[in-house]
Amino acid sequence: MTADNATHLTPELPTDREFALLVDAFLASYSENSRREYGRDIRLFREWCETHGGGIHPFEAKRRTIEAYVRYLADVRGNQPRSVNRRIICLRQFFEFALDDDYVLRNPCRNVRFAKPKMDLSKKVHMNREETQRFLRAAYDSSQSEYAMCALMAYLGMRVSEVCELDVPDVLHFSKGHRVITFVGKNGDPATLPQPPVVMRALDVVIEGLEDKQGPLFVRRDGTRMTRRSADRVVKRIAKKARIDDLVVSPHVLRYGSIANAIDAGIPLREVQLAARHRDISTTIRHYDRGRFNLDTHASHGLAAYLGAVG
Repeated sequence: MTADNATHLTPELPTDREFALLVDAFLASYSENSRREYGRDIRLFREWCETHGGGIHPFEAKRRTIEAYVRYLADVRGNQPRSVNRRIICLRQFFEFALDDDYVLRNPCRNVRFAKPKMDLSKKVHMNREETQRFLRAAYDSSQSEYAMCALMAYLGMRVSEVCELDVPDVLHFSKGHRVITFVGKNGDPATLPQPPVVMRALDVVIEGLEDKQGPLFVRRDGTRMTRRSADRVVKRIAKKARIDDLVVSPHVLRYGSIANAIDAGIPLREVQLAARHRDISTTIRHYDRGRFNLDTHASHGLAAYLGAVG
């Protein structure tokens, strides 16, 4: 290959405006929260290229560039393996998008190894049954709106962003004899969840107290829609009131607890996976089924009883 041909095959780097338009087009297919996170990830990588990568353009990155960036995220920024992997996944998808539009010849993230998060089984990550009951009691005593908001996360495993984005009509649908909640979940996937009576009663009390029966289901004191940050403050205040002292309680801890407690309740893993809206059951098993390490319920007990003893 001649030098002229090599130059001809190398894509021309986009201008700042073209790059910004490409980023906007890439983010357009994601939900609001994903757009915010992925946009931040791309900006972080571009800033690193300018300050630590020798001033190269992101589309000049090679595999070794991405590997150096991974080391920077872990060693300098102190990001945990899960956060590092999420940022690399974002870049890998972005480079695939750029590849389709002929901005790059290859995806430098394609063969980069992901870090393996270590699961600390000694670390408490969710509230058990008694603690969840105590938490919900404190939420009930605080306000009906706060109780209903927490109930959606603790009973149905809804994500805080999904809860905050609900409008009143979203919880008044019916399907197959059940009153259901319909909304757009993670990655833009439509979701439908049934309302157990305890949840239905809590929602009805909230709706009855709202002036706007078509607007946001959960509002802040100033009347505006509840936000993730405000919801997090509510959850932490209630946890303090409920005397949950050995765990930093967040909205995700409520979702985590709903999944883990469902497993503890003996609900089949396949049903728990569907309720959690995990695409792969391995996610449910790996991250939430910590009961598989329970020595009291280890399969060896049942197997020993089945096989019997000798002598």
